[in-house]
Amino acid sequence: MSSIDDLIAELAPEGVESKTLGEVLRIKNGKDHKSLGDGDIPVYGSGGIMRYVDAAAAEGPSVLIPRKGSLGNIFYVEGPFWVVDTIFRTEIDTSQIEPKFVYHQLLTMKLGEMNQAGGVPSQTQTVLNSLRIPVPPLEVQREIVRVLDQFTQLEAELEAELEARRRQYEHYRTELLADAAALGRLVELGELGRIVTGRTPKSSDSSAWGDHLDFVTPSDIKNGMKRIHSPARQLSISGAEALSKAIVPEGSLLVTCIGADMGKTVLNANACATNQQINSLTPNSGIATDFVFHVLTSMRDEIRAQGERAGGTMPIINKSDFSKIRIALPPLEEQQRVARILDQFDALVNDLSVGLPAELTARRKQYEYYRDKLLSFREAD
Repeated sequence: MSSIDDLIAELAPEGVESKTLGEVLRIKNGKDHKSLGDGDIPVYGSGGIMRYVDAAAAEGPSVLIPRKGSLGNIFYVEGPFWVVDTIFRTEIDTSQIEPKFVYHQLLTMKLGEMNQAGGVPSQTQTVLNSLRIPVPPLEVQREIVRVLDQFTQLEAELEAELEARRRQYEHYRTELLADAAALGRLVELGELGRIVTGRTPKSSDSSAWGDHLDFVTPSDIKNGMKRIHSPARQLSISGAEALSKAIVPEGSLLVTCIGADMGKTVLNANACATNQQINSLTPNSGIATDFVFHVLTSMRDEIRAQGERAGGTMPIINKSDFSKIRIALPPLEEQQRVARILDQFDALVNDLSVGLPAELTARRKQYEYYRDKLLSFREAD
């Protein structure tokens, strides 16, 4: 980084001036996309690419800043693109500032915490235009962007490799479970053990919450997670007593059965209660719980489709229908063998402490460290 320090000392010896976003770029609103035909031009919302269309609202490079929803999702785009009304696009004065420099700088500013409204998180042009960022000489900006791009390029390569590994793992899991199924018999989940639908304490009962017993909701269950250790909330002793019939022991299978997150499966590392969006299965002895976990994880799309067939406004599988879901169950020895193999593959693509996930996490932290270091300047008087 010494070359950047040397550039700053040479080109900005008195420090770096700051400017408002409104001084270096113009913020533009998005537009509706529904009348557009399909094509190859990306349409961005605050959550990312929504579809591809046959017309462009603008040409990049541009930095996209969410107006509603996921306010921290900043995007850098090149080439033609379209934005909907949940995200702003920017026209950047490149005589003053590099678009990629704006992008990296905004990532340090925690825009996701700058909600300007109740309900759905929202941002305004007025607030954004007033934000101040350092504007070093263009040569300094370009060198900083070059260094940070090396980190993001390495991260992108690791993400691509990890995604390829995940596809390979899913393919192998499908084949392995199919071979195991050929050795087994079809059984309903209700035959495997005790099934419980969760409950939630009354919102008005603050005494129900404390630090005695884990309370799991679908938002606690992340994609790729096998065991849940620390959900966001816990019940008090009295709260746990009130839900005593809905408590499930350690090592049970928790399956989300309502809404957008439907079909996610996880094992609980500690005894817990869950909310009513989760059905839990505590297998009987003689059942390899890890094997059932891998089977149910592979069935997520099937579980979701079954919930959508219920015909309501929101996909749902009640306790009765959940109990009737059928899986192929081979002999216990085969269950254990398959589970051991799949656990090893699962760790390689999902465990943040080993393999590619660990390396990717380390690279992200490294990028954030150098980004924050490189984008901190002594301000000019």
